Amino acid sequence: MKILFVAWQDPVDRHWRPVGRLSFENNQFTFVYTKGAKTAENFVPFGRMNDLGSVYVSKELFPFFSNRLLSKNRPEYKEHLEWLNIPVGKDDPLAILARTGGIRGTDSIMIFPCPEPSPDGKYRVHFFSQGLRYLSENALASVRSLQSGTQLFLLLDVQNEFDELAIVLRTDKPLIFVGYVPRYFAADFRHLLFSAGRKSVKVLVEQVNHDAPVQLRLLCSISADWPKDFNPCSGELFEPLIPVSDGAYLESKR
Repeated sequence: MKILFVAWQDPVDRHWRPVGRLSFENNQFTFVYTKGAKTAENFVPFGRMNDLGSVYVSKELFPFFSNRLLSKNRPEYKEHLEWLNIPVGKDDPLAILARTGGIRGTDSIMIFPCPEPSPDGKYRVHFFSQGLRYLSENALASVRSLQSGTQLFLLLDVQNEFDELAIVLRTDKPLIFVGYVPRYFAADFRHLLFSAGRKSVKVLVEQVNHDAPVQLRLLCSISADWPKDFNPCSGELFEPLIPVSDGAYLESKR
């Protein structure tokens, strides 16, 4: 992934906003705050990146992000990659952050990729089912019994009082809820359902990680036709506060 965005949840109004953008090009990382940070009255900049009006460039990944990665020196690192379904050798930090969301416990931060069309013109992303800790024991047993390649279905949770864009993941027969789509993909998935068409959208179980932490338990993938004029991560809140000239940004604006 060339571009990752940082979403932050306001502790007062509980709304999620994109507040930062991380890219990697020419062997250097670039971080810049987005206009979403300016709209959040309670937002506090991250660590030493304390100036909303600066562009941060580094040969090393910024501590704010590296602290959300499991150290390669940990004995469980290889198993961690297996849970993420990322081969050794392709475990660059942006790929791992994109897959895990960089989530830590009850964190108010989510890190997510900006999808790009695949070579065959499809929308394809991997994601972990969210909210499993709130499921019943019967539902969790159903998650454990899922097989790779099983098709899942998207159900718009229109009466969800906490998140108006919430989307439930469900099985078909029998119909059982097996978690939620990550918040940062919900708007995209809704757009795909209505613009690409429901028959074009296919969600599959990639793998079930029985021994993984609950947030890494159920890995899924989605594919769909890329709708005409569909530009994810293109709203005003995603725009950098300070112009940057890296190729990743220029590509995202085309």
